[in-house]
Amino acid sequence: MPIRTKGRVYKTCIRPVLLYGGGTWASLKTHEQKLHTKEMRMLRWSGGVTLKDKIRNEHVRGSFKVAPIAEKLKESRLRWYGHVMRGPDDHVVKKFLSMAKQTRKRGRPKTTWMTNVQKDMTNLDLSTNDAYNRKEWRLRIGKADPA
Repeated sequence: MPIRTKGRVYKTCIRPVLLYGGGTWASLKTHEQKLHTKEMRMLRWSGGVTLKDKIRNEHVRGSFKVAPIAEKLKESRLRWYGHVMRGPDDHVVKKFLSMAKQTRKRGRPKTTWMTNVQKDMTNLDLSTNDAYNRKEWRLRIGKADPA
């Protein structure tokens, strides 16, 4: 099977399984690292490349035409956030987002889903008001796999 076809199969069958529900995760660096490791093991295996071959991950990912899985996770998270924000104000999920403030304990605060979303939005120079325009929102967050 050609590499390009393997990349398409990966993008349509395997990656959605890895990222199922990823829009609602409060992901940590360790989670993203584990996803990255699993993705690269799968891509290297399907491409017939071992670690002993000393081929960089970027080259392997480029030959399959696959974006990094962390970028797809961010895109999924922002897609879900935009969907929730465009919903009615009395919807349960939208109400929960406004109530999700917790009292802080001693030490570093736990990473929440909302802090991940805010970080992603600042990286892409987005604001909450941008989420209400669906077409523009989808264009600005859909950078991972343009093809």
